[in-house]
Amino acid sequence: MRDVELIGAAIGEGAPDRRCRAGPAALRRWGLGRKLSARGRLVRWSRAVRSDVGLLDEGPMAVVAEFSSRLAHAVDASLAAERLPVVVGGDHSCAIGTWSAVAARLRPRGPLGLLWVDAHLDSHTPETSESQMPHGMPLAALLGHGPQALTAVGDASPKLDPRHVVVIGARSWESGEAALLERLGVRVMHADEVSERGFAQCVQEARARVCDGTAGYGISFDLDALDPVDAPGIGSPVDRGIRLDDAVEALHGLALDPRLVACELVEYNPALDPDKRTASAAEQVLGALVNRRGLRAGQQRAASRGAAL
Repeated sequence: MRDVELIGAAIGEGAPDRRCRAGPAALRRWGLGRKLSARGRLVRWSRAVRSDVGLLDEGPMAVVAEFSSRLAHAVDASLAAERLPVVVGGDHSCAIGTWSAVAARLRPRGPLGLLWVDAHLDSHTPETSESQMPHGMPLAALLGHGPQALTAVGDASPKLDPRHVVVIGARSWESGEAALLERLGVRVMHADEVSERGFAQCVQEARARVCDGTAGYGISFDLDALDPVDAPGIGSPVDRGIRLDDAVEALHGLALDPRLVACELVEYNPALDPDKRTASAAEQVLGALVNRRGLRAGQQRAASRGAAL
């Protein structure tokens, strides 16, 4: 059983609404670590990695590139200590740092597989993006497409092989990014397929694919994959999302799988979550992943008293 290390990725400059930069700190104050520890595993926060807002004069791309390098160091240190790093964002551009580190750490043993749960494809390049915002580019960058500042974090090689990537839940995208993933052969399970087959069955197929021929796999979960009814505190809501109960059921216990090497949960915007409904959704998603055993209410309270913050 690996201890879980929560790594705050405090960045919002990759998105139009920068307030998700405050997401990791808000979840920490809300008691996310304590609530997860009550599920029977040791969960601790490490020191947060914060974006350098002083670089904004050079543009969002410069902020994201510099931040990604520092986040990659933090994730690599967690892996070296044989913990399970769980990156808590922040906008989804943080995925560049997270998975660059994991891919580099695994490379001597084999490639990284990645399950990307998202309402969007996040596979733009500057040539296809109208907004030019980096939070719409991380998956493309990890696949080796886009500006060198994003693709060469850690090293210049692509971090992911398209054969080992599955996107689940996409329901809002532009033609340019869709064309890139189709050309590369990335498996995309759009929202209609998820609705028809069920999220659990899609996760089962995706898990088999990202484990086939890889040294391990990760999960990047964007909260906008959930239906806004369950998670309104996000910057880019899209209707007809995955229901929270379905997500919890499908993800339950995956972090007990020794092949799962890291997780990521992103795009929490506390300014849009006055009733903490989205914070609760974040805790339930991560709780499903890190759960060690079913706890009765009394056991949960006892575990909470000794839990790490």
